[in-house]
Amino acid sequence: IRKKNPTPTLEATLFTSLVYRLQRLREAFLSKHGEPASFYASAPGRVNLIGEHIDYCGYSVLPMAIEQNILAAVSVNTSQTIQLANTNGKYKDFAASADDLLVDRTDPQWHYYFLCGVRGIQEHFSLAPLAGMKCVVDGTIPASSGLSSSSALVCCAGLVTMEANQKSLSKVTLAEICAKCERYIGTEGGGMDQSISFLAEEGTAKLIEFNPLRATDVKLPDGAVFVIANCCVEMNKAATSHFNIRVVECRIAAKILAKAKGLEMGRLQKLGEVQAELGVSLEDMLVFVEDILHPEPYSKDEICKTLGITPEQLCADILSTNTQHVTQFKLYQRAKHVYGEASRVLQFKAVCDSAPSGAVLRLGELMSQSHKSCRDLYECSCPELDQLVDICLKAGAVGSRLTGAGWGGCTVSMVPSEKMDCFLRTVREQYYMPDARRAALEKQSLFVTKPGQGAHGAD
Repeated sequence: IRKKNPTPTLEATLFTSLVYRLQRLREAFLSKHGEPASFYASAPGRVNLIGEHIDYCGYSVLPMAIEQNILAAVSVNTSQTIQLANTNGKYKDFAASADDLLVDRTDPQWHYYFLCGVRGIQEHFSLAPLAGMKCVVDGTIPASSGLSSSSALVCCAGLVTMEANQKSLSKVTLAEICAKCERYIGTEGGGMDQSISFLAEEGTAKLIEFNPLRATDVKLPDGAVFVIANCCVEMNKAATSHFNIRVVECRIAAKILAKAKGLEMGRLQKLGEVQAELGVSLEDMLVFVEDILHPEPYSKDEICKTLGITPEQLCADILSTNTQHVTQFKLYQRAKHVYGEASRVLQFKAVCDSAPSGAVLRLGELMSQSHKSCRDLYECSCPELDQLVDICLKAGAVGSRLTGAGWGGCTVSMVPSEKMDCFLRTVREQYYMPDARRAALEKQSLFVTKPGQGAHGAD
């Protein structure tokens, strides 16, 4: 590569980096266990371009895989014990019997995410006995950054467990299993992260749809790149109730809208299900939100009276374990965000499909609208994310937004190619350099990515 081109291509650099990581992982496994690994597996992280907090409401999302991923080296044995180690020294070794794969929701350590994936495959195939495994994991996805490090770990674990037990599943089925089994750790997500981790393809973003799960290529316009920037505030969504509170608020809003429209609310759990049952447009649903829900927070008593249920039924059938303490619910704001964001996803794909003049600017506008909705209606941003978005827009991005669950983590910005160098320099100088901690993390916090660049589905 050096002989043909003095400046190595990005693809060549990524390939060299992967080879180095695999070699390092091979040596780490051999040093740890005194034997070579039998096989290797990988699962990529992702960046969601638009469609935040709507997958668990039944709506389509538009992510793409990134080159940062989870790698695992594995050997198989008959011990029926799962032994886990990590090349990152801050993550402790862990071992568990296949007969006792308990996931502690109150203490979301890294190894519990791995056990989620193991349990998902174990239960799907009713595996008894479960093959014993020795695993060493290496990851380059920044933790708690909104780039799906935890879900990639779950997916990688599900993949190696399937292989170790000599089973075979389609990528779609694997994605569905891993989406469900991550709930063992208490996060009631919707399946976007696991779906793109398995279904991603190099060179394209994907529209991920649910019920049934399917993925459609989305060709992003030429002339722009996506830049991911970490605000350096970590948020572990399994360690707080922020995420599940939003899930519950959307569930309650769906039931109140359903009852107001004469639908049988008991079987309807998602805002998307209400729209499908009514057979109306997203614009119609936004009108219904304005007419039926009020902007003031709802108390538990008001919810019970409106739905005609008891407080005990509310706690048992609607609230999750870590939302029992919540006393106020913002239903109007959450439903308005979901229906508006679902519409923006469809508009984003339509622009990509038709590729009109000014497509880059229009996509940027949709991304910025998404961030405002996440900030003001869904309240899942934070001051650092808002500051970083503002800096990115002033630095030349045509659109910028938080990506992932929020409350910390990363932004994704759409930047015209010719402005990229100036953009990176400005963001570095204005956000990272003034703060010593951010400056120390800058090299792993600010990077350019293209659709599926060096990334593909888990394998």
